[in-house]
Amino acid sequence: MIDRISHNEALLAIIIRNEFSKPGVHFFTPNEFSQQVAYMNHPVGKVIDPHVHNPVHRDVFLTLEVLFLKKGRLRVDFYDEERNYLESTVIAAGDTILLASGGHGFEALEEIEMIEVKQGPYAGDKDKTRFEGVDKNRLEMRGEG
Repeated sequence: MIDRISHNEALLAIIIRNEFSKPGVHFFTPNEFSQQVAYMNHPVGKVIDPHVHNPVHRDVFLTLEVLFLKKGRLRVDFYDEERNYLESTVIAAGDTILLASGGHGFEALEEIEMIEVKQGPYAGDKDKTRFEGVDKNRLEMRGEG
C-alpha cells in the first residue's frame, strides 16, 4: 500500500507501508526529487550488474528525509510551508516515509527505533526552523498504519 499526502498540489510525503509487495523495481519519487526512493523485489538468482556511480553535479536546495521505522508506532503531523497544521497519520514498524515538502512533527506512540536518511553534508541548525506543533485536541487523523 502506498499513501501519498498532498496539500494544494504539493507532495508532502510518500508512505510505503510494510505490506507493499510487487515483483521488480518500483520508484515512488519523481525524477526531479533530490532524494530517490525505490522498492525492489527480485527472485533468487537475479543478478544486479556490478556498477559504480559516476560523479554528477547536483544542486540540493531542500532537505528531503526518508525514515525507516524498524520498531513501534509513530504519529506524523503534517504542516504546510506557512507552518499551518494539516493532518496526521500513524506509521508502524516496517513502514518507510519520504518527507518531501512542508513541515512535519512526530510523537512516538510506542517505543520506536528508526533509521533516517537525508542529503548531506550536515548543516546543523541551519537545516531547519523549529515551531510549535498542533495541540493534541486538534488532531485530524488520516487512516492508521
